Amino acid sequence: IEKEAYMHAIILAAGRGNRLAEFNPDGRPKCLLEFGGRSLLERQLDILFRFGIRHATLVLGYKAGLVVEHVGTLSSRPEMAFFYNPAFEEGSVLSLLAAHEMMTSGEAVLVLDADVLFHPKIMQRLIESPHENCYLLDKDFVAGDEPVKIAIHAGEMVEFRKALPDGLEFDTLGESVGFFKFNGEIAAKISQACEEYNAEGLLGAPHEEALRDVLLAQPAAFACEDVSGLPWLEIDFPEDVERAIKEVLPAIQKDIADF
Repeated sequence: IEKEAYMHAIILAAGRGNRLAEFNPDGRPKCLLEFGGRSLLERQLDILFRFGIRHATLVLGYKAGLVVEHVGTLSSRPEMAFFYNPAFEEGSVLSLLAAHEMMTSGEAVLVLDADVLFHPKIMQRLIESPHENCYLLDKDFVAGDEPVKIAIHAGEMVEFRKALPDGLEFDTLGESVGFFKFNGEIAAKISQACEEYNAEGLLGAPHEEALRDVLLAQPAAFACEDVSGLPWLEIDFPEDVERAIKEVLPAIQKDIADF
């Protein structure tokens, strides 16, 4: 547990969630959408705290003040720091760059999307994984353009992207959950890659592209934990909201009654 306490969580929560307008008439930030009476962010912070994470950095953008206010009302959470990404409309690579202080601190970090409803065991598996640089893979996914895919060939990750190149050889394919763990050295390299995207003006890039660059440069440094079978869902579209309410939340609650 002591080792866990030194891990720092970086949560990317700058997004607006444009595609959810009909479900979100008061235009609140996506991480504040509520399922079962608790916001996505409240659940995530509570789960992190329960698994020994004592420090978290929240990268904010859209309606940042509302998120800060909300965090202030929560009792079960890590100590929080806030960074603001003024260019939050420009792509999440800048949100991860906003946390460069933590990414270059030499400490192990978790990098997490804030718009995921998930079974606590998913986070537990990441935190407790023996792998210092770890991705999460779900093999039970519906193929399509939206999921960020992880392709594995002979035990090594060979691609990490929504669209796979033609002719790519792989023996395992799954969807990335959007939660990652990195040691201090790899975190610093990822921050450097974000800086390069920024310097080159490639601002529309998702932060996954920076992760991919570092991954493909030294794949042997990375490993995956398989979380297939555990319920989770990234909330992007109105149909995700419906699935969260009808399928994902009940599936988690079946396992954890007071979730």
